[in-house]
Amino acid sequence: MSFQLARPQVTEKSSLVPQEYTHKVNPSEVLLHDWCRTGADSFAVSARWPADHAFYTTRLGMHDPVLLCETVRQTLPLVSHGAYEVPLGHKLLWQDFRWNLNPAALRHDGDVADIDLRITCTDVRRRKERASAVAMNVEAVRGDTLLATATTRFAIQNSAVYLRLRDQYADLAGLHVIPVAPPAPPQQLARDTFEDVVLSPTDTPGRWQLRVDTTHPILFDHPVDHAPGMLLLEAARQAAQAMAHPRACVTIGMDTVFVRYAELDSACWIEATRLPDDPAGNRRVRITGEQRGRDVFSSVVTVGPVPGAGPGPVPGPVQDPVQGD
Repeated sequence: MSFQLARPQVTEKSSLVPQEYTHKVNPSEVLLHDWCRTGADSFAVSARWPADHAFYTTRLGMHDPVLLCETVRQTLPLVSHGAYEVPLGHKLLWQDFRWNLNPAALRHDGDVADIDLRITCTDVRRRKERASAVAMNVEAVRGDTLLATATTRFAIQNSAVYLRLRDQYADLAGLHVIPVAPPAPPQQLARDTFEDVVLSPTDTPGRWQLRVDTTHPILFDHPVDHAPGMLLLEAARQAAQAMAHPRACVTIGMDTVFVRYAELDSACWIEATRLPDDPAGNRRVRITGEQRGRDVFSSVVTVGPVPGAGPGPVPGPVQDPVQGD
């Protein structure tokens, strides 16, 4: 739907988003452009989705919905460092993330998509002068169309506490990483290349091993001591797509809880369970991640029909597994 949305009241001049405030090393992966404060705990942030992206690819005439996840994720360090006095080097711990979007607003018109984010932070907890935990509500607007709404919570730890809690896992140089497991067929997961598949098949339907490729230029933009949250969200999306295959569909919502870190030194198992459809008839799938018998994360993923498309299978060629590209 398209309608006139109220513009936020600006209380300070907009400024460019510093790259280091997004926790991305590659400048081409920074999606945020400029931002300003609109209230004591509210902010206006502009983002630009590229016309073409190496990982978040255009599919079925739409921008990748997981671009929304990465866009919101980049606002977490932005408001932490830029508004709540959190020093660079402190660690952000993602706790939960819920979002729903309007798939018609994902249309790809061949150009950059300008996205306006209206952010309100609530329940801002402080330790001395800096924030130690933040809850965030986000409206994402494209033109005069509401693209998505999102809510998320995260905690903040100083580097000394983080290193102590992570113990041996904080030693990046000595960290053991298990070999990358073979990929599932990309076309079953709404992917084009084997390199971007994050699930490895097992003998059990609806169960995969998480593929952790620490050389992936997008998911591992910089060295980390655990599987990033964006990797887990991508795994949830791909598992939900696999459950819907070969029906053409798009992810329109996720409700995710992060329980603990997914470590790099042992297998993490992803399982998908079909849930009853939502009231609008969209398919829902519960995705869970488990490692060493302990829950890592869970996500209820909602997939809906592609706007303007019929219920048929996904169009396009099936990739030759010998070429892998």
